[in-house]
Amino acid sequence: MMSIDYAQPERDEIEPEADAVVSGHEDVSSLRPLPRISVHAFCETPSLLELMENCAEDRRLLNVNMRINQGSILAAASMFETSPTPNLLVIESSLDRSGLMDELQKLASVCDRDTHVVVIGNNNDIGLYRELMRNGIAEYMVKPVSMADVIDTMASIFVDPEAEPVGKTVAFFGAKGGVGASTLAHNCGWGISNLFSSGVILADLDLAYGTANLNFDCDPLQGMAEALFSQTRIDDVYMDRLLEKCSEHMSLLAAPSMMDKTFDIDEDAFLPVIEILQRSAPITIFDVPHVWNAWTHKLLAAVDTVVVCATPDLANLRNAKNIFDVLGKARPNDPIPHLILNQVGMPKRPEISVSDFCDPFDVDPLAVVPFDAALFGNAANSGRMISEMEPKSPTAETISQISHILTGRTEVKKQKTSPLAGLLSKLGK
Repeated sequence: MMSIDYAQPERDEIEPEADAVVSGHEDVSSLRPLPRISVHAFCETPSLLELMENCAEDRRLLNVNMRINQGSILAAASMFETSPTPNLLVIESSLDRSGLMDELQKLASVCDRDTHVVVIGNNNDIGLYRELMRNGIAEYMVKPVSMADVIDTMASIFVDPEAEPVGKTVAFFGAKGGVGASTLAHNCGWGISNLFSSGVILADLDLAYGTANLNFDCDPLQGMAEALFSQTRIDDVYMDRLLEKCSEHMSLLAAPSMMDKTFDIDEDAFLPVIEILQRSAPITIFDVPHVWNAWTHKLLAAVDTVVVCATPDLANLRNAKNIFDVLGKARPNDPIPHLILNQVGMPKRPEISVSDFCDPFDVDPLAVVPFDAALFGNAANSGRMISEMEPKSPTAETISQISHILTGRTEVKKQKTSPLAGLLSKLGK
């Protein structure tokens, strides 16, 4: 583990390409979340101060305790004369090579040996880079830097590349009540586990009205409520006792689906659950109820992939557009959510065409699921999945396609879209 230590022996030199100085990864969507560390940033310019504030809101830094100050290296050295240094210091400096090394020497005198230091400067100088690396600086970044650069650098320091990969988390969220988001979440979870023989956990977050236990025809005694409100810290062993086996490769973390008490949930309550579930299965699917509050926003910002389900009417279009806008700001380094249009072609119901619905989002739908009351109704009433009831049906094939895309086994097929013909003006009123 590196720290600022000017007595450290010289390291092997890096290759002298200019690209070696700058971290260049712009897409950090595949990076693991950072562990529980403390980070303190000292920024000289308003632009970097704003960038670091945006980084602090990224979902991969949910566990990070970050403090951001406007100040120089000397300000950092002065602050840490009387207090311990954090796990990571991010320092901005506009000084030349000589001035930078002098001020870093003063910081080194108050810096704990296990503190990592990242310097952000103006000098694209391979000689300076080598000297900083020899003297224990964790990374030197040349401005301008992006959020992706900063988060990538933090991850390279604190995330062990040899560690076991964490599972992928997917949240299904309805743009409106009754659009079938839960049904699609359950069927996709079962489809992934069945198609790929891959471990899947379905977590039903609708504590009062959840239907996962009905759709899978099971009645577990424990589940999501125990995970959330346990008096002791949950761990992998405790979580394993709460999971109900639905099939060979699928487990259910069921909602109590009772109203004998109210469920007032803290905004961070689900974050420890997400951490445990990521270690418990390759895929975890969250069935998120149609509510909007602090914990919903926090959870949707924290998962790897969001799937927004909607039916083709104006209220769903408005709500889905709002959801996309909010999550775009909360997840600036992640792909935009997937969109599924469900119950398309309902008899006698006026509908917005698929192309017109998708036009405001600049996105092709992940899938278009046709209305089939008999098939979905029979499956729900018998506690079985669509692919079990009619495996050759077009709906079962659509669910199979969704399962392939969510697991990265294929890409979304591009579809042509047409202008929205006046609907956007209605949304603005």
